[in-house]
Amino acid sequence: MQALINLSDDANRVLNIVKAREGAKDKSEAIMIVIEHYVECAGEPEFKPEFVKRIKKAEKGRFIKVKDFAKHYGLR
Repeated sequence: MQALINLSDDANRVLNIVKAREGAKDKSEAIMIVIEHYVECAGEPEFKPEFVKRIKKAEKGRFIKVKDFAKHYGLR
């Protein structure tokens, strides 16, 4: 997909820096790098406190060791 975008001078400079530092072949690739970085840093929403409590409680639960999952559950 292609898109025509307008960049400020500052945004253009930042993309040129990203392009040079990351070895991107063009500005489109630099934009993808910036987007991927954003998703890694800010893309995931915070978990709700109730969910965190449930996970912590589950971590304290009883577990069994299974060497061969398929054999243990009759899948073979």
